[in-house]
Amino acid sequence: MDRAIIHSIVYTEFNDELGPNPLFCLPQDLSENISMLVSIKTVTILSADHGFIPDSLIIIPFPSLKLKGLIKYIERDDESRRGKVAQSAITFLFREVEDILFYKYMNYFNSPFNETTRKIVELENQNQDKSLIFREIENLKDSIHALLKDFRIKEFQQFSYKEFPEIKKLTEKEVDLKAKIVIIGDPGVGKTSTILRFTDNAFKRSYIPTMGTNITEKSFRVKDNIIELILWDLAGQSKFELMRKHFYQGAEAVILIFDLTNPKSFQSVIQWFEDIENNLILEHELIGCLFGNKTDLTNGRKIGTNEAQKLASQLNLDYFETSALTGKNVENAFYKIAEKIIEVRKPDLA
Repeated sequence: MDRAIIHSIVYTEFNDELGPNPLFCLPQDLSENISMLVSIKTVTILSADHGFIPDSLIIIPFPSLKLKGLIKYIERDDESRRGKVAQSAITFLFREVEDILFYKYMNYFNSPFNETTRKIVELENQNQDKSLIFREIENLKDSIHALLKDFRIKEFQQFSYKEFPEIKKLTEKEVDLKAKIVIIGDPGVGKTSTILRFTDNAFKRSYIPTMGTNITEKSFRVKDNIIELILWDLAGQSKFELMRKHFYQGAEAVILIFDLTNPKSFQSVIQWFEDIENNLILEHELIGCLFGNKTDLTNGRKIGTNEAQKLASQLNLDYFETSALTGKNVENAFYKIAEKIIEVRKPDLA
């Protein structure tokens, strides 16, 4: 396995008696400390979210390992288990420096992961030997690895000489203003993917594990001004709820993101907006935007434009329909937000 892209893989079974049990690892000599840490944390995430099994792939950090994990949870009916349900998870560990490949192209991984999940459920239901399941995971590894190699080449070719290279050399004096923007919404709506689609060649990304927060910065020109946007991406899981007051502090703009294919994430927008009102103390007028993400998934769309626009108007938010996968409307939306921030901050620029 090419560890330059995929560090390791852990297949975890959630056993009623043993708890989280790493059944299979790649490489097979992977440290037991790593495999157990990964298994325990994947179970903890579910426990914090009341056992809800996400349908989509998710990414979580493992700060102590300096790794992140791409996780696919699996659930199947099993009369012999507690609650009559069996759960397991496949975790692909990767180095943080490679995270743009996983965030930006995550939608391409859904098909091979879903196919492997289907085969694993089928094999488990037939009580087949575990070695057949492990073989399916190895096949999945080969498929994902091939995709990652192609995406890495694409990224290198696309961004070697492109996208604001001079901005990296800007000094503090050359930046006219800085503005903090917080990006919020339910898990899986595409917050991090949207940020990475916009920043791509951003000159700084950092992670605050105690708050579950990724911070990305990008500077660019808006008419006569150079603005530096500092984008705060908070983990949507409920366990970070008590930290949000500190997360919101100093924000000048808020972006709420929902998934156009997920009605629950749309219904949560009002709760997130109330969260903003309860925790954000403003020095300037709030710039607020609502993003309806995943416009590329036209067949699965559940929320209409008129319905989303009506909610945005009700909350006094600007509305944009975006696709983190294709990039549709993402740059335009952030540019419009930057224009509004500059308009509000004009007295500071005089």
